[in-house]
Amino acid sequence: MDNKRVLLTGVTGFLGSHTAIQLLNKGYQVVGTLRNKNRINSIKEVIGKLTPNIKNLTFAEADLNDSNIWLELSKNVEYIQHIASPFPRTMPKSDNELIIPAKEGTLNILKAARANHVKRVVMVSALGAITYGKTKEELKRVFNENDWTDVSNRKDTTPYYRSKTIAEKAAWDFIKTKKTELQLTTICPGAILGPVIDTDFGTSANIIISLLNGSLPALPKIEFDIVDVRSVADLLIKAMEMPQAANNRYIAASGHFNYAAIAQILKQEYPDTKIPSLVLPDFVTKLFSIFQPLLKPVLLENVRRKINTSKATKELNWQPLSSQEAILSCAESVLENKIVT
Repeated sequence: MDNKRVLLTGVTGFLGSHTAIQLLNKGYQVVGTLRNKNRINSIKEVIGKLTPNIKNLTFAEADLNDSNIWLELSKNVEYIQHIASPFPRTMPKSDNELIIPAKEGTLNILKAARANHVKRVVMVSALGAITYGKTKEELKRVFNENDWTDVSNRKDTTPYYRSKTIAEKAAWDFIKTKKTELQLTTICPGAILGPVIDTDFGTSANIIISLLNGSLPALPKIEFDIVDVRSVADLLIKAMEMPQAANNRYIAASGHFNYAAIAQILKQEYPDTKIPSLVLPDFVTKLFSIFQPLLKPVLLENVRRKINTSKATKELNWQPLSSQEAILSCAESVLENKIVT
């Protein structure tokens, strides 16, 4: 490889920073975009501790809604890793607060990639674009990459999942309707855990933080699929490099857990830490956002959504780290970084 250039959106984010590290360690030249150039020095220092190739990382301030900047940044680029996505810290008043920037930002990047003959765009979507908006009957099925969230079913979707679904569908529509050699691959991860390396950590880490810092008086009956951030970064790069990944969609998940199971793992590792063990009854789980409002945009009630995760393993030889490793490395890192004291 002769130092191929990769444009990576959202380099300061949890997944973005880990993906940048792995790309740099593989010898790529990486242009990382961020919304605020004041973050450059701090994120460069964080990433520099985990790769000897920090000299191959440059930065660009860019807004997803600025179509001109993407036309400029995607010049002389082989691949784009589109990881940045608007995420609500609280529930938005209108879906459009999330949908418009997610969809338009994605289309801006694809239009620029096509104009500048980029080979492939790898886009991070979400498992929430596959397994939600389902009826009770549909939930008996096992879901795979051929399934889509029904955004018209507002009872079984959140604004965030609706925005991810609409943005990903817009991306595939663009590829199908525009005559282009541009390739697209999308990755749909579950709740991303693993080692936090910066204060700009993923929202999913609040699952672990809330169990360690005493903010949860009891355990809600909520369950989700988990994946380690390092494994998602690995899959993003496999999806970028491997010919067979072109124009494909992949689920990224390594195991299914509820709060009680995660609490048990943490109790075994940190026996002196006060971790809740009482499980809330179903009707109280609906009030869970009172205790943990940061997670409200992504978590619905206790519903098992069965998924088939074999496609990435079979087609791309993806071997994710265990869910237990994702949980414990996340816990260790938030304690080490004094996010939990």
